[in-house]
Amino acid sequence: MQETKRTPAGIALTDLILDLFRLHSRVLASGDRLVAPLGLTSARWQILGAINSADRPQPVAWLARDMGANRQNVQRIVNDLEKDGLVAFEPNPHHRRAQLILMTDKGRQTFDAAMRLQAPWVNDLSDGLLVEDIETMRGVMSVLRGKLERNEDAEEQV
Repeated sequence: MQETKRTPAGIALTDLILDLFRLHSRVLASGDRLVAPLGLTSARWQILGAINSADRPQPVAWLARDMGANRQNVQRIVNDLEKDGLVAFEPNPHHRRAQLILMTDKGRQTFDAAMRLQAPWVNDLSDGLLVEDIETMRGVMSVLRGKLERNEDAEEQV
C-alpha cells in the first residue's frame, strides 16, 4: 500500500497543530496557576466565561456547544461550580430537564477577580507581538475551526 504524502501546506499545518497542542497545555497550566488562589481551574474559569458571555441563561448542552466542548465534561464542572456556590440552576420554561445555568453573586465576584488577574498576565504574554500577527493567527485558526466543524456536521449526517 502506497503512503499518501503530505503537501507542503499539510506539513506546515501538522507542525502548527503539534505546536498548538503544546501551547494549549502550557496555557491551561499557566491559567491553573493564575486562578488557583481563587479556587478555580482553567476549566472552571472557561465555563464561567462562557456563562458570562452568553446573552441569556443557557442549559449545559448549549454552553458545551458554544465552547466546542463535551457536554458531559461541562455538566460535571457545572455541578462542581454549583456545589461551590458559583452557579445556580434555574428551571427552563422550554425544557423540563435541561435547567438553565446562572452565575451567582459569588460566581460573578470570582470571575471578575480572575479577569483582573488575567489582564496583566495577557499583557505581559503579548509583549513584543504585533497585533497584526495575532489577528492573522486568529483568522487562520477560525478558518481551520470552521472546516473541522463542517466536517463534523457532515459526518453526523451520515
